[in-house]
Amino acid sequence: MVLTTLRQEWAERVAAFQASGQSAPDWCAQHQVNLRQLHYWKRKFAANATASSPPQWVSLSITPPAPEPSLSVRIGAAVIAVPPGFNAALLRDIVDALEGR
Repeated sequence: MVLTTLRQEWAERVAAFQASGQSAPDWCAQHQVNLRQLHYWKRKFAANATASSPPQWVSLSITPPAPEPSLSVRIGAAVIAVPPGFNAALLRDIVDALEGR
């Protein structure tokens, strides 16, 4: 009975600390709680939560990205695929080179 009461008391303290947004030393000083005990009980509850909780799975759906539209430029036998956001100056230089300019 005493252990259950102690566990419940510390569960409430740890929850109050976590909800406070304060640093552990500040919260402990304000509530007259031993900092080492707070850390001990935080670890104890974290270990129990991990050990007793079944793994939770999340479903994940991956959709392949849609193909980006592109432009094909044919100059003789050469075909240049031009993606969105292309470098216009580079394309101009390539076309000039292929046309022999």
